[in-house]
Amino acid sequence: MNKTPKAVRRKGRAVTIDEVAQHAGVSPMTVSRVINGHAGVRDANRERVQRSVRELGYRPNAAASALAAAQNTSIALIYTNPSSNYLRELLVGALRGSARAAAQLVIAAWDGLEPLARRDAARQLATGVAGVILPPPLCESKTIVAEFVKAGIPVVSIASGKFSSSVSCVRIDDHRASHDMVAHLVAHGHTRIGYIKGDPNQTASEHRWQGYVDALAEAGIAYDEKLVQTGHFTYRSGLEAAERLLSLRSPPTAIFASNDDMASAVISVAHRRGLDVPRDLSVVGFDDTSAATMVWPELTTIHQPIAAMADAAIDILLRQLRSASKSTRVVVNHVVPHQLVRRDSVAHAENFSGASSVRRRPKATSNRK
Repeated sequence: MNKTPKAVRRKGRAVTIDEVAQHAGVSPMTVSRVINGHAGVRDANRERVQRSVRELGYRPNAAASALAAAQNTSIALIYTNPSSNYLRELLVGALRGSARAAAQLVIAAWDGLEPLARRDAARQLATGVAGVILPPPLCESKTIVAEFVKAGIPVVSIASGKFSSSVSCVRIDDHRASHDMVAHLVAHGHTRIGYIKGDPNQTASEHRWQGYVDALAEAGIAYDEKLVQTGHFTYRSGLEAAERLLSLRSPPTAIFASNDDMASAVISVAHRRGLDVPRDLSVVGFDDTSAATMVWPELTTIHQPIAAMADAAIDILLRQLRSASKSTRVVVNHVVPHQLVRRDSVAHAENFSGASSVRRRPKATSNRK
């Protein structure tokens, strides 16, 4: 009877799966299946592999096992966000996190889908992915979240103002961030501070507005509802809100828009009206997306680390998926720090020539007949 030749290896070097296969007289694939507890291996081969593992002192590579598991893990990122700048940051972070973990990222756009169609899409998606990341505004949808939770699919929401016991969340403190920005404007002598709200259906919008209100009260400045307009986190809604604010008999000396897209629109309206930013009007935003540095002057804004938040959401989701069972999954409320980024769109109010005195630049006289 021929004995299976034993693998020859250098002393002190870790045993490889190929050496176990050679020692047991089977293929490396068979060794892998035995080590990972897969069925479909003959009892005789299973015993030979287990004996070779013991005799050679083989230790599976935990990192390699985790990588192999990640490669078979599909994570869905679903979006309907109206801001292309926000979306760009989100995708950068999600792609970076999934690439690092070697997980498969499934990107789904649900723009234009009615509520019933979104629910059906959630049910279908739940059959093919292991976890889901929901950025705003979908993270606010109780129906969508409930569909995934019911299917046993872990969910991580990004930038949601709501926290529940069933869904993990990565966010900043929107109230504190907004409060910090208003305090910054007050420190520059502004007392008439206009504010453009975000989407009224998102709790983050409410938290940012409340931060504005509380900061005014803390500074002893009376709240004036005429100085507050509603937007929808879109450039066009920012244009319309800015026109209303700057048409007031006593317009604001500063406008705080609750995202950079709307703040960029405010600067556009100001320029069209012949106002100098920041000499005649200070303008600030929120998020610190690429839009903040694509306008002139560049925006003072709140840096919300959107890419890093998406990256962190991938990590949280993978940790949950690696839990031994659903009952051991820990729901996380991860609050990341924000930062007030100072650029060129804010000036001291006492240096202003007066926004109310510079209404509109005179129209150019046409030479055409």
